[in-house]
Amino acid sequence: MDWTILQQYGPLLLSGFGTTILCWALGTVFSMVLGLLIALLQRYGPRPLGWVIQAYIEIIRGTPFLVQLFVLYYGGPLIGLRLDALPAGLLGLTIYGSPYFAEIFRSAFNAVPLGQIEAARAIGMSELSIIRRILLPLGLVSALPALVNFSIILTKETVILSIITVPELTYQTQRMSTETFRYIEANLALALFFWALVETISRVGRKLEKRVTRHLIERT
Repeated sequence: MDWTILQQYGPLLLSGFGTTILCWALGTVFSMVLGLLIALLQRYGPRPLGWVIQAYIEIIRGTPFLVQLFVLYYGGPLIGLRLDALPAGLLGLTIYGSPYFAEIFRSAFNAVPLGQIEAARAIGMSELSIIRRILLPLGLVSALPALVNFSIILTKETVILSIITVPELTYQTQRMSTETFRYIEANLALALFFWALVETISRVGRKLEKRVTRHLIERT
């Protein structure tokens, strides 16, 4: 293997890695926020809205991300939605991730003891206060491991953005391998960069879990 090729293409790979982190971070935040909103609407919204939301969840979870991205990027102009590659990629990640986060939040909210919610209603707390002071804190604690796990999954989904020419890491390594015909070095660099990102997210997630658990123990 020729490692000097990595020095030559190092700035290009770092640029792609930065774009990958940007897409992952914004896509995760946006899809998590949308997923939380969907879970709350499912829980407190009218039944017809719940049917619509459930249909959305089943359709998005039942179709590959690649297909969704193609429909959004290449089919969007047919309905007047014209997006550059990067905004289309971020919107695609948001749409793709939101149903999974919504299901994580829904399960976490269902795990909150019903007695605590009924006790809060009995003392006159509003539904908004119950959400803010009981449902969200307790639900987010139990959902944290699953949230971290799916955030890691989203890092790997960013590779699909290269299909619509988002200049993320996979796109740049493909460019490197095409120009140099050094496929082993390019794919090894890709694997190492993603391993570093996933390992960082995992370590941060474990620290958050320990901190939250310690906080709950101290409160009790």
